[in-house]
Amino acid sequence: MKLGVFTVLYQNLPFEEMLDKLSAMGVEAVELGTGNYPGSNHCNPDELLESVEKRKAFQAALASRNMTISGLSCHGNPLHPDKAFAQQSHEVWRKTVQLAELLEVPVINGFAGCPGDHPGAKYPNWVTCSWPPEYQEVLDWQWNDVVIPYWKEEAQFAKKHGIHQIAFEMHPGFVVYNPDTLLKLREHVGESIGANFDPSHLIWQGINPMEAIKTLGKQNAIYHCHAKDVYLDKANIAQNGVLDTKHYSDILNRSWTFRSVGYGHDEKLWKDIVSMLRAVGYDHVISIEHEDMLASVDEGLGKAISLLQGILFKEQVGEMWWA
Repeated sequence: MKLGVFTVLYQNLPFEEMLDKLSAMGVEAVELGTGNYPGSNHCNPDELLESVEKRKAFQAALASRNMTISGLSCHGNPLHPDKAFAQQSHEVWRKTVQLAELLEVPVINGFAGCPGDHPGAKYPNWVTCSWPPEYQEVLDWQWNDVVIPYWKEEAQFAKKHGIHQIAFEMHPGFVVYNPDTLLKLREHVGESIGANFDPSHLIWQGINPMEAIKTLGKQNAIYHCHAKDVYLDKANIAQNGVLDTKHYSDILNRSWTFRSVGYGHDEKLWKDIVSMLRAVGYDHVISIEHEDMLASVDEGLGKAISLLQGILFKEQVGEMWWA
């Protein structure tokens, strides 16, 4: 496995300066935003698609530092009921597919999106319960009329450009938020659909990350991985449960808070996650996503890198010599 970083945390730095900084920290791969929520500061599809020279310089900058791209990330919401917002997300997605083909990057990361509750809706509607019965009607409309048709078409578009790994982050607020919903979309759309496995979003929902890895791994449905931790405030959860709309900065009152790797859960959990990933055959990049309100970017990232460098397996498994 290689150690990577989702570079949005250094979006204020020029591309090559960012690469130098991460390379000096021991990072081997980068996950690059191409627009929508992650921005495109380090990888602008419009510029790179129109210029062979810029693409060559871009790839040379990575090669000279022995770094690779783990995935291109265009997290947005192409199913948003606001047609302008949806179109923007859609266009970035399609440009990202075209760029991934030219750069020979096999994985595109993103969200599956979330529609509204009917064709005339103004905002997305993430349904979290099965009753009253109109919620089932909303889900049926979202999945059958919007989500499945859209991704069937887009999976075909991706395949035409040589992209066979669309990695959705299972994120609450979108229709794909756990293994069950990811596999539902995969069942209807095909094996292009897989996971950008981020344990933090699963853990606060009460999902055991090792069981999720086993479930998805049995179908070879893990295409990319994030390393991000989450702290669970047991006292606040005991009072209010895990669904929490307080601002991320309200740490003392929230039920859960994103943390740097090792500050939400101990090293043993991360060893278990890495081991289970290897057990199901994942041998790609573990990409650190830093979103810690209690640690600076440099310090938080540095501590995450230090912990993961001691955990990741770098050598191939040899023959079993003891049995």
